[in-house]
Amino acid sequence: MGSEFTAANQRERERLHALVTRLTDEELMRPMGNHWTVAVALAHLAFWDERSLFLLRKWQREGVTPSPMDIDVTNDALLALWRVIPPRAAANLAVAAAEAVDRELEAASPELIDAIRELGEDYRLFRSIHRKLHLDEIEAVISRLG
Repeated sequence: MGSEFTAANQRERERLHALVTRLTDEELMRPMGNHWTVAVALAHLAFWDERSLFLLRKWQREGVTPSPMDIDVTNDALLALWRVIPPRAAANLAVAAAEAVDRELEAASPELIDAIRELGEDYRLFRSIHRKLHLDEIEAVISRLG
């Protein structure tokens, strides 16, 4: 099902893939502040895209319902785990998770998409919003420390 979120997700997924491909192992270890490195930011992206994938699958089986989380607590709780993932593995996980959730969204029925839209949470469909935010941050860190 082609739509504006599909195109936006594809654009940021391709940007993610290109970035991961060109980043060196040293760049993956660059600090970004708040105890994050580039690799941690990529592990973070992988987690949230994976969560979205599993939520989509649940919604396909059981119907769409709100799924709130305390985002800051979740990010803080996962930080220690993200920091021990090997940097290249974190980068590859980010790409794989983006590909998987985007495929699931592209294959979703119009009824499922409409039900998700009714939640009023664009980021559920536009995974690109979250990716763009962190890709912009990563690219700024890499270019600044160049």
